[in-house]
Order: sequence, then C-alpha cells, then structure tokens
Amino acid sequence: MIAIEHFADSDQAASERLLLSFDARSKSRLRTQLESGEEVGLFLERGNVLRGGDRLRANDGRIVEVIAADETLMQASSDDPLALARAAYHLGNRHVAVQLATHWLRFAADHVLGEMVRGLGLTVTGIVAPFEPEAGAYAGHNHGEATTPGAKIHQYRNGA
Repeated sequence: MIAIEHFADSDQAASERLLLSFDARSKSRLRTQLESGEEVGLFLERGNVLRGGDRLRANDGRIVEVIAADETLMQASSDDPLALARAAYHLGNRHVAVQLATHWLRFAADHVLGEMVRGLGLTVTGIVAPFEPEAGAYAGHNHGEATTPGAKIHQYRNGA
C-alpha cells in the first residue's frame, strides 16, 4: 500500500489517478484504491477537502491526481437570483453541502430537500455529475497559490 501525506504543486504531471466521492474527499484519513487498483492510504492534515484536479505526492514520489467521482445529485434551477439565494440559504441553514453556479445549485439527492426547494419556486431535476460544493468561509487548504476565497482566508488566518 502506498501512503500519501502531502499535496503536490498543481502543475506537476500525475502518473496516477484517485477517483473519490465528495464524502471521501472530505476525509483526512482514508484507505482506498487508485484507478489502477493499487491500495493507497491518505494521511493528510485535518480540515482539508480535496478537489477534483488536486495533486498529491505519494511517499514513493509518485504524483496522484484527485478526480471528483460522479454522484447522484439534485440540480435546482432558476433565472431568478433571489430564488436561488433563498434556496441556498434554506439548504445552508440545514447544513447541506451546496454547489453554486449562476443559474443553478446542486446538492446530494434527497427527496425531502428536493420538495422543499421546489416549494421555493425552483425547477429540480436529478442528475449524475461530479460534486464540488462550497468549502465554507473558513475552510480550504494551502498547497501553493490561494485560488479560492476559503483558501485565502485560511492563508490569512495562518499568517501566510
């Protein structure tokens, strides 16, 4: 089993791929498999959420690319920004992970939440796609240049 304890620079070419759901990408300790079938153990700093495209350095020197796995999701759509904001507020108030875009938001498939969002006037459809929800205002990881608001806050709070 190979061990991974560190991030790698995002410009490094990967020789391996690690396909993970959002739930698995949220864990700092995980035993799983590369796409090749080789077993791998993740031992990362707590509080990090892996994102599709992140690069990790295995202890044997290999560079591993993280791939966000397709998941069963609900996509709520609207051309009304206020309706989207209201839905995001209600989902966030329930501590639901939400991925945001200009005219839609996505969350893990849940028929009760889907009905709540429909009741707020959004069109809800089931989809299968990679899930990359917001990390939160105080989350993020720093393994190079800060590219997200969460990462910038993380750097600021840690004196970077």
